Amino acid sequence: MIIVGINAYHADASAAIFVDGKMLAAIEEERFRRKKHWAGFPDLAIQFCLQEAGIGFNDVDHWAIGRDPRAKFFKKILYLLKNPGGSIAVITDRFKNSRKAASIQDELARLSGMPAKNFTGKIHNIEHHRSHIASAFFASPFEEAACLSIDGSGDFSTTMTGIGKDNEIKILQSVNFPHSIGIFYTAFTQLLGFPYYGDEYKVMGMAPYGQPKYLHLLEDVVTLTNDGLFKLNLQYFRTGTSGIISYDDNHTPVVANLYSKKMIEVFGAARKKDELLTQYHKDLAASVQRFTEKIIFHILNHLQQQTGLTNICIAGGVAQNSVANGKILSNTSFKKMYIPSAGHDAGISMGAALYTQQQVLQYPRQPAIMNAYTGSRFSNDEIKKLLKGKEVTFTEMADEDLYNHVTACLINGGVVGWFTGRAEFGPRALGGRSIIADPRRVDAKEILNLKVKRRESFRPFAPSILKEYVPEFFELVDDVPFMEKVFPIKKEKQALIPAVTHVDGTGRLQTVDKEISARYYALIDCFRRKTGIPILLNTSFNENEPIVNSPIEALECFERTNMDMLVLENIVIQRSGS
Repeated sequence: MIIVGINAYHADASAAIFVDGKMLAAIEEERFRRKKHWAGFPDLAIQFCLQEAGIGFNDVDHWAIGRDPRAKFFKKILYLLKNPGGSIAVITDRFKNSRKAASIQDELARLSGMPAKNFTGKIHNIEHHRSHIASAFFASPFEEAACLSIDGSGDFSTTMTGIGKDNEIKILQSVNFPHSIGIFYTAFTQLLGFPYYGDEYKVMGMAPYGQPKYLHLLEDVVTLTNDGLFKLNLQYFRTGTSGIISYDDNHTPVVANLYSKKMIEVFGAARKKDELLTQYHKDLAASVQRFTEKIIFHILNHLQQQTGLTNICIAGGVAQNSVANGKILSNTSFKKMYIPSAGHDAGISMGAALYTQQQVLQYPRQPAIMNAYTGSRFSNDEIKKLLKGKEVTFTEMADEDLYNHVTACLINGGVVGWFTGRAEFGPRALGGRSIIADPRRVDAKEILNLKVKRRESFRPFAPSILKEYVPEFFELVDDVPFMEKVFPIKKEKQALIPAVTHVDGTGRLQTVDKEISARYYALIDCFRRKTGIPILLNTSFNENEPIVNSPIEALECFERTNMDMLVLENIVIQRSGS
């Protein structure tokens, strides 16, 4: 049985393919298009998945689309009637977008060159939040778990809770647009001077530099309700439908300002692009982050009491808030948690396929998905052919020599582009497409921003740690394969790894498993043997673009930055003097 899942006409378009129950490939369209959060029809991602499986369009038994234009249709109509002040252009755009989502059969016919009738009866529309929940529960190791999907909005819902048991997800509660924690967080992200789609992580990174002084003001913005959910005070937000996401001609998500005049009156004018970040901005970021955590714990504690379960599965854009994730087990009665590598909207393709496979078709549950390496891969021969064509000087090394050579570069203050195996599915680099550095260096953050990243100084870099050493360095111990949680670093260890210790003494860790990430594990272990530290600084291999997908993109990023070394599988390119 072959199922292809698709996230189309929504931010972070993607595709995933399951063959006989197992996910063979999953990838975001942005990796090919080189446009962040690309939101059209994922032609190239679909073709990649089919190629990885060695099949054609006619071999696919089911196409699962992570969107259902019929979901809450009358609630949508009622909302539009109640909000005539919303932009007609935006409303029209959204209905056009819905019609596109409903015409997947025609898109598949166009892409495949086959008649549209060949896809009749093969297409399943799976509602947005059910797809999110499926991406978490059906990929988890749990036979039974409480489930939460929480994001900006999708199919007119913003939050959904449920119970997953064996092959079935039962929905318990949902929150309708525009009452949304994603909208709440994005509105304040914009007010703090970060206007682009996906900028919310900047607020999360800035929050530890402030104090949550404005929680009392935020209590008027969001009300926690007795049913375990919440309501926005809509006076603080843009009226009607005019603030929802639209898409430009390049299929890039665009978010109009979501805050209202009232929000400006209470919290101050929006910070301009080049305006200095003040302590007020940092305190407001801390307050928004802390209040968001309070809302999440409120929802989860009610859900735990409602279900009596101790396992929790979470997905959705808000599930990318790794600071909140790291506090969930300490602030709720849940004991175990699973969040997929692509908890954001790219994971919709994986979730739609899993929902179809498990709930619709009742296919037997498969082992948990703990491996995010489902994207593109390239052989040493392919890489050498490319470099010879470009007349680039390189050296080929056996694995052990390579690990020693890279480690020596890192110890000497070098910054290394590390490109190996399959690309990761999701927004985090996990040792497949990473830039790495020595976490012991006090100046590593400045070196990285000077040589490569050129990003805000308050944004932290992450520690990749051999999983066996987590208890030695962190206050909390858990498997964190997808860098989805932030944990406190032990006080006596913080001075040893200053480059990956955030200002509040925490780190967004990735636990590296020898069985899952063999080469990355071996590199970190080599570094450990020479330094005593089982950790590398890890950040995504990119420079204001999607994470690099191919060797040519890695080479181009290396050439336009000041990285000291580029490793492409067993091929090493090094700047003279490095």
